[in-house]
Amino acid sequence: MSRLYTLAATATDVADHFGAGGDADMAVPSETIEACPGLVVLEANGRRILRQMLWGFPRLTREMRLRGDPPGRIGLVADLTNPMWETLVVEQKYRCLIPLTHFANPNGTPGEKTRSWFSFEGQPIMAWAGFCKNTAEFGPVYAGMTMDANGAVMPYNDRMPVLIEPHEYERWLHGTIKDVLGFQFRAPPPPDRFTVEHSDDLWRSGKLPPTAQPQASLL
Repeated sequence: MSRLYTLAATATDVADHFGAGGDADMAVPSETIEACPGLVVLEANGRRILRQMLWGFPRLTREMRLRGDPPGRIGLVADLTNPMWETLVVEQKYRCLIPLTHFANPNGTPGEKTRSWFSFEGQPIMAWAGFCKNTAEFGPVYAGMTMDANGAVMPYNDRMPVLIEPHEYERWLHGTIKDVLGFQFRAPPPPDRFTVEHSDDLWRSGKLPPTAQPQASLL
């Protein structure tokens, strides 16, 4: 899956949707790519909290250590048996929900790829199944779990975010590892639930999806 999404909503809108407390004046990034800030909803002491963190856990391979390289970033969780994730994903305290309104995939030929955006029809704010942790290297960070793509996404990418329905939020935050596996390996949402917006905006343009501003004003 690509590493670009946007949240076309205010912090207040997001907090209200998830029933979370937080700073109503919190800045919402216009778009999020790995190593940049994004918003997450986590639970602490029985309360949901909206926080800003950096997207991407620190990743340092043996080869990187030998070369003296600094840690890299990894913001997508695909293989739950990987030593990097196998302990983390079992613990409920590391679960979070990642709010988004659109995620993007590149479309076109190399060097001229444009942004194609995907959103849920009739559901302005989506929730991506995520994990978060306070790390020594980067401070508070998060990553999102991926699954096999559906027919709408597959022409552009074979992976997509694991999207959680509102009635499933509690199960994601408090479920067992069997629930986590169930979310990742269930059938993806039907293609007809998605709105696909193609654009002429180059992949690195920084431009938002066409419906982002109107959608934000209707929340």
